[in-house]
Amino acid sequence: MNATTLTQFLDMEAPTCTTEEGTWCAEVWRLTHNEWLAASASWLVAKPLKILLIVAVAVVIRLLLRRLIERITAGDGKVPTVLKPLKERAPGAFGSLISERRAQRARTIGSVLKSLVTFIVYGLAFILALGELGLNLGPIIASAGIVGVALGFGAQNLVKDFLSGIFMMLEDQYGVGDVVDVGEASGTIEAVGLRVTTLRDVNGTVWYVRNGEILRVGNSSQGFAVAVVDLPVGYSADVAQVTELLERVAGEVVGEEGVSEDVIEPPVVLGVEKVTPESLIVRMTVKVRPGRQWAVQRALRARALRELEAADIAPPMGRLFPNQTP
Repeated sequence: MNATTLTQFLDMEAPTCTTEEGTWCAEVWRLTHNEWLAASASWLVAKPLKILLIVAVAVVIRLLLRRLIERITAGDGKVPTVLKPLKERAPGAFGSLISERRAQRARTIGSVLKSLVTFIVYGLAFILALGELGLNLGPIIASAGIVGVALGFGAQNLVKDFLSGIFMMLEDQYGVGDVVDVGEASGTIEAVGLRVTTLRDVNGTVWYVRNGEILRVGNSSQGFAVAVVDLPVGYSADVAQVTELLERVAGEVVGEEGVSEDVIEPPVVLGVEKVTPESLIVRMTVKVRPGRQWAVQRALRARALRELEAADIAPPMGRLFPNQTP
């Protein structure tokens, strides 16, 4: 740099912003004596630093909130904090499955909360950054609203599935391991998502059901279940004898190992439930743990049929096919 250029550089007039002490403009002018750099200090130094600070604060806040969510959704063998104010339909008798149910429910709620936190925190940071750049946020927010409405109309089914999944999880309508009937499909729940519920029926077929398409749910695994056993006997059978025999058999079966832990209340023989052209239907019921009604039914039915045959109780259709004596 020659003497003339140096003189011109030193003779540059200071911009008006240098009169304000403590500003970036004044500091840059003091260091460089360059009018353009001093006047642009706000754009070159101040605004980028503010935007970086906004981003850093947003990252820290998001990290802290996510850790808080992980803390309130972690049960460690107990009811997660996030589930305490929510209604829970699974009873304490649900066994080890209730821990899995609570953990799955808490994870899903935690995933939703984390997504909301990320969207809100980064969204606010993005808006603040645009404000630092001097952009008019009014038209941007209005345009975003219009685009959001348009996307909402175009993705109604997706939004419907998502909202249905959130309310399903908050209301504890069903969880992993439950046996449910959702109308078109029924079976055991294998996975619960915010958009799709996966269940497997008794034939091994996996069904994927959109949450927004589920209008009603029949859950056979909440609270308790009732094992209902209907046994047909012939018209000539002594109902009192059959009732006494079934009461004895039911008492023996529910006291056996492998069945007793599933029984909540003693069995009850209700008597004749229905009369058909072929037989009398005698019903007995047992209140059991949810999901165990079918196993208890099979055990009761197998023993009862064997004892009825041993007691020579008239079988169904006996009046149409009488015993032929040689």
